[in-house]
Amino acid sequence: MTVPHLTTALSGPLLELEQRMLEGMPSIEHWLRSQWMEHAAPFYCSVDLRNSGFKLSPVDTNLFPGGFNNLAPEFTPLCVQAAMTAVEKVCPEARGVLLVPESHTRNTFYLQNVSTLASILRQAGMNVRIGTLIPDITSPTTLALPDGGSLTLEPLQRKGNRIGVEGFDPCVVLLNNDLSGGIPAILENTEQAMMPPIHAGWKIRRKSRHFKAFEDVTHRFADLLGIDPWLLNPYFGVCGKINFKEKQGEECLAGHVDELLKDIQAKYREYGVEQDPFVIVKADAGTYGMGIMTVKDASEVRGLNRSQRKKMAVVKEGLEVTEVMVQEGIYTFESINDAVAEPVVYMIDHFVVGGFYRVHTGRGPDENLNAPGMHFVPLAFESPCCAPDPLAVEPGSPPNRFYAYGVVARLALLAAALELEQTDPLAEPAEAAA
Repeated sequence: MTVPHLTTALSGPLLELEQRMLEGMPSIEHWLRSQWMEHAAPFYCSVDLRNSGFKLSPVDTNLFPGGFNNLAPEFTPLCVQAAMTAVEKVCPEARGVLLVPESHTRNTFYLQNVSTLASILRQAGMNVRIGTLIPDITSPTTLALPDGGSLTLEPLQRKGNRIGVEGFDPCVVLLNNDLSGGIPAILENTEQAMMPPIHAGWKIRRKSRHFKAFEDVTHRFADLLGIDPWLLNPYFGVCGKINFKEKQGEECLAGHVDELLKDIQAKYREYGVEQDPFVIVKADAGTYGMGIMTVKDASEVRGLNRSQRKKMAVVKEGLEVTEVMVQEGIYTFESINDAVAEPVVYMIDHFVVGGFYRVHTGRGPDENLNAPGMHFVPLAFESPCCAPDPLAVEPGSPPNRFYAYGVVARLALLAAALELEQTDPLAEPAEAAA
């Protein structure tokens, strides 16, 4: 597998940023270790990154990652070891894990992800059963998978404050369901450890809250390395009380777009960036690439046509969009076979365990790639992206670039940890990372 070609000239600040990370590796790793002593990492997480050649930033952080089947098989041992560590933290004597997936029985690629995740847990020494929230499944149901394997779904059962499936009372419940449709009563107030916690679902979670935590993290990290935090942190704003169907909130949205574009343009002038700035307008809650549009001028969000308003009004599970985040758009100048690509880094606990490139032949460098028509190519790791090659001193060499990806992804992971602490209804308010 070859390393994807980078169409950017790689002569801008990103090379300097990579060099700072390589030179500062001992300090970076020490700082991150100190953070994990104070803040519990989510069980797992995936981070979508964009590499513009002058900036490397996350654009989305998923706390219920659904692409474990897209990871290179060579990294299964890393996944297994990290899963063992993560489960032992919440239930040291854990033997049984109940995996609760999305209700996508027709999406065989997603089911392949569930099967891969279950296999990782079994190799970590766990008994694994898969409990479904689909009301039509009232008995064990076996589904065929694209790779020739199969997956058995069983109806969830609740006894008192514990959930499981017939004949199986697990120590740990692992959610691979982002709860876009709300929190089912069967999952509420359970006494078992639940990972991630239910307040990580979109009923409560907001992207803007995550990126506010990421902003705080990057400012402290930037102080550590002596860099401009903007090289890692995308600007953003939030517009609440919006109703696309009724054309309400357009002026609020246009105002945020205009202000953000001016702020980005100022930074582009500072760094000599010749591209036009753009922003991404996206639903503040929800996933699966729905409710997203690329905007280069505030006039584009005034008087949206019926098709545009319909696209933005509702996301996954019919969740109505009432709040939107306006986020700085990050160009991606990475490509595979002339198709636009962006790296997605996967983590279990606080360990980087692999990743892949999301590739889209029909999208441009300023567009969302999480859309129908995308495909995936495993990251061409020559070594784990949490460990740079000390002999490859050039910052653009593959293992070192992947180290930079791993560092930024872990900053997003730390932001997610802080975000969950801040929204935990049972916890005291968390202090920001220091």
